[in-house]
Amino acid sequence: MLLAIDVGNTNTKFAIYDGSAWRGQWRTSTSAARTADEYGPWLGQLLAYQGLGYQEIKACIISTVVPQALFHLRNLSRRYVKAEPMVVGEADVSLGIALRIDNPSEAGADRLVNAVGAFVEHGGPAIVIDSGTATTFDVIAADGALEGVIIAPGINLSLHALHTAAARLPRIELRRPPLGANDKPTALGKNTVHAMQSGVFLGYVELIDGLVRRLKQELEPSLGVMKTIATGGVASLFEGECVSIDIYDDELTSRGLLEIYRRNSDAAAE
Repeated sequence: MLLAIDVGNTNTKFAIYDGSAWRGQWRTSTSAARTADEYGPWLGQLLAYQGLGYQEIKACIISTVVPQALFHLRNLSRRYVKAEPMVVGEADVSLGIALRIDNPSEAGADRLVNAVGAFVEHGGPAIVIDSGTATTFDVIAADGALEGVIIAPGINLSLHALHTAAARLPRIELRRPPLGANDKPTALGKNTVHAMQSGVFLGYVELIDGLVRRLKQELEPSLGVMKTIATGGVASLFEGECVSIDIYDDELTSRGLLEIYRRNSDAAAE
């Protein structure tokens, strides 16, 4: 079995693959200070709920955008899985795709993993939207290459900024604005909470649809017709609202980690 760990700025996802299917996927808040011996019992309990144990896991792959967390996760793999982890972004880990960007070393591990996962599962050309701490748009070519990226503030980050920077604006729940007579979220706020929900939620709907439209206008003449894939912690919130999104795939990053592990394991075996 494979333990796949994806460390984002806000959440860390742990997933178990048994060779044919995902047996469990769990999220916890990201903390660079959490030690291997704090992760160990927590993950061990979750494995037990699925009838699994550390002794059944034979390998580990890690992707992280929080470098400070890597030391403890390496130790988690070494102590509990008894395996040296494969780490996305290190020189000995091949992605199997081209990076057609100015400075490939700047590409975050999450961007690389999503590019691989999207191409393997859905093909290219494609736009991958990942909604997390940041909202990112990755453009994948027909051959799987990463053509470029757009980075915008994430929706939760925007809500937090409104609350902390404006003294009279409250901390609110992230949700659609109230529905109107046509069963669509109403744009015009009638109170402070409604006004904030409209500005943030509907603002992000327009951000996503607008940037996808611009990318297609700019790139489809050369890359071909692109499908749009959404993933990430809050992507499902936009389902039914963003007209530009074709596919919602919550397992995209896990699939990317699995494929990178397979490519490097196969290469090592040759």
